[in-house]
Amino acid sequence: MDLGIKGRKAIVCASSKGLGRGCAIKLAEAGVDLVLNARSEGPLNETAEYIRDTYGVNVTTVACDITTEEGRNKVLAAVDAPDILVNNAGGPPPGVWSDWGHKEWEAAVQSNMLTPILLATAVLPGMISRQWGRIVNITSGSVKSPIPHLGLSNGARAGLTGFVAGTSRQVAKDGVIMNNLLPGQHDTDRINALMTNKSKAEGISLEEARTKTQAGLPTGRFGDPLDFGATCAFMCSEHAKFMVGQNILLDGGAFNSTMG
Repeated sequence: MDLGIKGRKAIVCASSKGLGRGCAIKLAEAGVDLVLNARSEGPLNETAEYIRDTYGVNVTTVACDITTEEGRNKVLAAVDAPDILVNNAGGPPPGVWSDWGHKEWEAAVQSNMLTPILLATAVLPGMISRQWGRIVNITSGSVKSPIPHLGLSNGARAGLTGFVAGTSRQVAKDGVIMNNLLPGQHDTDRINALMTNKSKAEGISLEEARTKTQAGLPTGRFGDPLDFGATCAFMCSEHAKFMVGQNILLDGGAFNSTMG
């Protein structure tokens, strides 16, 4: 399928690895020029080089912390008139409610709520003036089905979800489409970290933790970041113009409900 976005320009945050990388690759496959961001310059440049060599699109890299004002300004300065924004940032650490004080909550809200909101509000005026734009926020399946030990993520991402619910309906008439993409358990560094914690907590090996967790999924396996990226690319496409303020869940069927 031709996604109708060849030649568009996209910002993809936290895109050197994992889900962000999957999104960047699939947007590049559709002919989109990219600004990629991550904290670590080495992996970021490796991903950029792979995408340039494979898909022949223009790729600009900005190594910075996207959760800081300085980082956001650097990324926004790297592209004139972005058409697409894919918001993404690492999730806060797991724990229980008694582990989290003001400092921990402030960091979670800054990373997983305020950063995507501030990036969106920065690019929205231009998108509105050009009568075309796509914003996809990578959040978490936890906004539909809270995960007890990921309370920081549950709370911060729920705030972003509320912002998108209202704002998306205000800007849709201007050709700007905003939606959220909710990952479940995909085979990324994040899941490896969670599985490491699980193996320590339960006194089992890392491989046993992975096998046990995957067995609990209807698919019997973790998700593929490239499949996730393909869904993101469609949500950024010309064909998604009637998809407004939705929370698209990609969790392998883990969330058990008659209506998603």
